Amino acid sequence: MKRLLILVGLVLCLGALPASAQAQFALEDLEVTFEDEAGNPILEAGTHPFQMSTNLKVATVSTPEGDVPAGELRNLDVSQIEGFVGSQNAAATCEPADFNNRVKGYPQCPVESAVGYVAAEAEFEVIPPAERGAYVHAPVYNLDPPPGVAAELGFVILNVPITIDVRVSPEPPHNLIAELSNVSQAALLYSSKVILWGNPADPAHDPLRGDCIGESLVSTPEPVSLGECPVPPGTPEVAFLTLPRACSGEPLATVFSAVSWAGEEAGGTALTHNATEAAGIEGCEELEFEPAISAQPSTASGSEPSGLDFGVEVEDEGLTDPEGRASSDIRKVVAALPEGMTLNPAAANGLGACSEAQYEEEALQWSPAAGCPQSSKVGTVEVQSPLLKETLQGDVFVAAQDQNPFGSTFALYMVIREPRYGVLVKQAGEIQPDPVSGQLVSVFEEIPQLPFSNLTLHLREGPRAPLASPRNCGPHTATATFTPWSGTADVTETATFQITSGPGGGPCIQGAGPFTPAISGGSADSQAGAFSPFFMRITRGDGEQEITRFDTVLPPGLVGKIAGLGRCTEAEIAAAKAKSGRSELAAPSCPASSRIGSVQAGAGVGPFPVYVQGQLYLAGPYAGAPLSVVVVTPAVTGPFDLGTVVTREALNLNPTTAEVEVSGVGPDGLVPRILEGVPVQLRDLRISIDRPGFTLNPTGCGSKALRATLFSSAGGAASPQAHYQATGCGALGYKPKLTLKLLGATKRGKFPRVQATLVPRAGDANTASTVVTLPPSQQIENAHINNPCTRVQFNAGACPPASVLGTARAYSPLLDQPLEGPVYFRSNGGERELPDIVADLHGQFRIILVGFIDSRKGRIRTTFAGVPDAPVSRFELKLSGGKKGLLVNNRNICAKKQKAKLAMVAHNGRPYTVNQVVKTSCKKGKGAKKGKKGKRR
Repeated sequence: MKRLLILVGLVLCLGALPASAQAQFALEDLEVTFEDEAGNPILEAGTHPFQMSTNLKVATVSTPEGDVPAGELRNLDVSQIEGFVGSQNAAATCEPADFNNRVKGYPQCPVESAVGYVAAEAEFEVIPPAERGAYVHAPVYNLDPPPGVAAELGFVILNVPITIDVRVSPEPPHNLIAELSNVSQAALLYSSKVILWGNPADPAHDPLRGDCIGESLVSTPEPVSLGECPVPPGTPEVAFLTLPRACSGEPLATVFSAVSWAGEEAGGTALTHNATEAAGIEGCEELEFEPAISAQPSTASGSEPSGLDFGVEVEDEGLTDPEGRASSDIRKVVAALPEGMTLNPAAANGLGACSEAQYEEEALQWSPAAGCPQSSKVGTVEVQSPLLKETLQGDVFVAAQDQNPFGSTFALYMVIREPRYGVLVKQAGEIQPDPVSGQLVSVFEEIPQLPFSNLTLHLREGPRAPLASPRNCGPHTATATFTPWSGTADVTETATFQITSGPGGGPCIQGAGPFTPAISGGSADSQAGAFSPFFMRITRGDGEQEITRFDTVLPPGLVGKIAGLGRCTEAEIAAAKAKSGRSELAAPSCPASSRIGSVQAGAGVGPFPVYVQGQLYLAGPYAGAPLSVVVVTPAVTGPFDLGTVVTREALNLNPTTAEVEVSGVGPDGLVPRILEGVPVQLRDLRISIDRPGFTLNPTGCGSKALRATLFSSAGGAASPQAHYQATGCGALGYKPKLTLKLLGATKRGKFPRVQATLVPRAGDANTASTVVTLPPSQQIENAHINNPCTRVQFNAGACPPASVLGTARAYSPLLDQPLEGPVYFRSNGGERELPDIVADLHGQFRIILVGFIDSRKGRIRTTFAGVPDAPVSRFELKLSGGKKGLLVNNRNICAKKQKAKLAMVAHNGRPYTVNQVVKTSCKKGKGAKKGKKGKRR
């Protein structure tokens, strides 16, 4: 993309200044003119001048011998106007051997390598004093440039070779710079005029081409022709010089900078001008501007890691046609990839970033110790130009987040270098992902005015490619809007590619696609009744609908010990949300006392998702649940920090089964689909509840299930399950202690209070069912069953006071406080003959115990059939007596010992049956005496 240019004015001078001359070294009468064949100045944008004339003088000082230059020119740099370019392909080159092989003072360069001439007014020591001060002329040749130089021009004056190196400035605006170094001191330069031709092969230049220009001393800068020197037949006419294609309205400056052999510095500027005054480039509205684009991902399969070849093509015949006009260059491009083609989070695996300082260190010669690190390289760039003989190559790097010229999350650096020609161009571009859809828009501004025919940006392919291909088959269209330097209207172009299969070459994804996530899980130690870390994993395939929420039900009996745990407060949760990911990693917001586990989330398409780790914390009430689990995940991967993701799941126990229910309801319950414009593409979620002494295994070893309900971005739902089973249940004992009391009234027809206390033995299996058959002395008083609570009333929390039979209280080593609440007589909708007895326990959670009442051989029997598999250290049940009493004595209970039958079964299947003596309020000895009398009868 670089053009060589031809510089303008130079010259040499040297010869010592007389000691008496005291004047400052300076340049005067600086002028650069672009001329038509008649010698008139032209400033039409994109045209090829007949010739370019560069003039300069060295300031003089008066001496007794006459005026002499005030200094000896050593080095001269001429910085060309922005947008002025030249072509390497417009003329043949002269090899160094031919340039240095001179016959009669002329280099033996091919005539077709001549590109102009020079006129120098100087005093040469080899010239007799009487002839000094005249002009000497010489042809200017296009030389084969040495390494590191874009183009080299050379001429020989009185056997003194002089070369001008043309370089492309490595700094914006990347204009051409002509450099003349170490000018011979064999001459004392007064002035110089350098003429370069816009079309070197034009027959109009035959009289002054090569050896046809007379070198003899003349009194004017106009050369003398020695004849006709045409180029060989068939030599193409190619434009050598091209004027800028931008019209700012202001004159452009050519900047001269000189250093004398004495070390003095001098400089000045020459403004573009017309015949009468300084003026800017004009006529930009007439320039054509027809860029085109191409876009092709590295895969034709949907929802896969993808590279990309994005090309910009420019047809510009006028750039090389001497009779034509070049098209406008591209000043800005805004390129939008098709919606659905997004950044791939998996690309962050092992990815580095290039800081602004490293970007600035990028040099012409690549060095592993300086510049952008190779870990930040994500692609290459290739540039072809009609002005250059070779294709330019470059690299594409990921810019450091926020620390880039745009202060943005995502940006790219293109570094194009060609050491052979000394070309180094650096271009930064901002990447703007849409925060809702993830569609990628790239913006590159202030692109240098260096014409090119083709630019291809290649982003790497492979499993960690930076992009994800669109998921659905069919055409997908990229769009680019180009802004020209000419100031004319923007141009929008499109390019379409096809996705022809689903992931891995499978069937095309139809509509929203499938949604078949899978779940697995288990305890690290499956021993029944043991504390053990618990692991759960949710996976989703490429191309499937994205997971936006999940609800989980742990296997029955798998519970957590929250007693003594801290809580992550609302303020701490809010603080986590506001932090960057790295800040959260450095100083977690939630206290360690509330941590219960960790999470690893794998994101991105392809076989190697990128994983980020978060922490699970116990928190307070949320979305109607008494507790919640807060997942705090610093979204830090590779060089990117996308903040701290905080999700929250309501934590509850099923009131009937005590199964742990975790639900992603509420405002924070959704799994984020997109962060900073990057679709998360959650593929793998690994949850580890690993706090020591927290997760307790069931005491039953029957086959169970870990259940989940997952919801998708397209409204789909799936309910996968995973098998779960504890082991070693037979090693658990079972011998609970139950105490029953009939308190208060003892006479027939009276209503005693009932008190039952169950104290399980520590380390035993948990109770699964309990059947209590009361003594024959007890029966239900039908007259007191006058206002049972209906199920509707119960569910609404509006049971009538008359339905309250008593209270219950349960203590568990897993909870900080006991669960307690009323015991109701509740109707069952006719499913059983008698209403149920229901204990509605509240506290940190709600548990509902339902007892079915029936009669067995004339005795009242109560069956609690579905007792949750959860440890209870003590359970108390108290039923009111008197007018609220449910039971009535059908005899004097002091007449004999009252015995109840207790039949219990543990969750591991062990039974425990005993005839239990029921304690009463009878006075000591009274019951035995009556019992004997009764026996005698």
